[in-house]
Amino acid sequence: MQVNQPKDISNFHIVGINYKKTDAAIRGLFAINQDQYQQLLLAAKAAGMDDLFVLSTCNRTEIYGFAGEPGDLMDLLCTSANGNPQVFAELAYHKSGEQAIRHLYHVGTGLDSQILGDYEIIGQIKGAAKFAKAQGCIGTFLERLVNSVLQVSKLIKNETGLSSGTVSVAFAAVRLLEAKVTDIQQKKIVLLGVGKIGRNTCKNMMEYLNVRNITLINRTTAVAEDFAGQHGLQYAPYEEMDGVLKSADVILVATNAPHPTILKAHMEGTASKLIVDLSIPFNVAPEVRELAHVEVVNVDDLSKVQDETLQKRLNEVPKAMSIIEEHMEEFLYWFKMRKHAVVLKAVKEKLTEIHAREIKEQKNGAHYKLEDMEQVSSRIIQKMINLMAGKVRREAESDKGDQYIAMISEIFETGFNQE
Repeated sequence: MQVNQPKDISNFHIVGINYKKTDAAIRGLFAINQDQYQQLLLAAKAAGMDDLFVLSTCNRTEIYGFAGEPGDLMDLLCTSANGNPQVFAELAYHKSGEQAIRHLYHVGTGLDSQILGDYEIIGQIKGAAKFAKAQGCIGTFLERLVNSVLQVSKLIKNETGLSSGTVSVAFAAVRLLEAKVTDIQQKKIVLLGVGKIGRNTCKNMMEYLNVRNITLINRTTAVAEDFAGQHGLQYAPYEEMDGVLKSADVILVATNAPHPTILKAHMEGTASKLIVDLSIPFNVAPEVRELAHVEVVNVDDLSKVQDETLQKRLNEVPKAMSIIEEHMEEFLYWFKMRKHAVVLKAVKEKLTEIHAREIKEQKNGAHYKLEDMEQVSSRIIQKMINLMAGKVRREAESDKGDQYIAMISEIFETGFNQE
């Protein structure tokens, strides 16, 4: 009997780039959109890789999964992205095994975010994993790990002050507007792009800056119309964008299109403007910065916005780290016991096979009630499994647990090689 061996945790890797070593322009080249993501997952399955997902946000592009080498994941990612693989290799980081697992916990809880405590990242992880699962590329290991990260993120948000104050790029944009734009309630504001970041930014502007003179524009007009109706705002069809942009005082861009949406021609001959580009890759053409009357701020600039609660959040980091370590230990224990469970399942199947063979051999000659003997035999098998499982569980914290499993596997010839 051959047992399907669980994946070796040392082959779990994360490869990526983030804001720490790259600017937004470089990150934009390696951002993965929905179509690229789907093609990447199809390529992964064709290569026999079926437990991975990609996290692509304004601050990072990372791929998590099982592979023989981190370079296998890097090649997979770069094949789908628009950037130069050599540039990626020079700027990328990679971690394996427990370090890779810990990295995902840190990312998911905002400890590794450009704005410490950013809580939006956990929703992005959830969405990325959900998409990969729908394509058949999330296995038991990653599903369990992502669920653990989701749980830990919620615990840290509820039990610590790590996410107090400014916790997102969307809110940092509002703080920037508060500092730079006087009498903002009287200014004409245009929000281009009504996706998640755009909606969050808009809500923050209404709540914290008390602005209502906001015109929404979205490529799908019905989306802008619906959101505007819910919040008492204005909207304009995408086809009327040029005129609306020219009359605006403040423009927020959250379109996340593959190419610039706002061009130099849109801004020439207009009054002074502030443009906040929340998109990755940048959706404001570089030439716009050449115009003296236009100020452009991007996501990297937003990270410099200081929040008065920063020190409080920094003080909460040790508490968050403690929660992460506790739940990571539980996850690793589950993984270790899962390896044991595979062997025990194989042993049970082996005993059941023996039981069936003995019953068959005795059916013709012996005088007994077959039903009674089958019940007794089944109880014996389950008791043996329970005894072995209990012993392994008690010794799980020492090397003896692995030794017992290895011995059991050898005795019953399961074909499982205990790592």
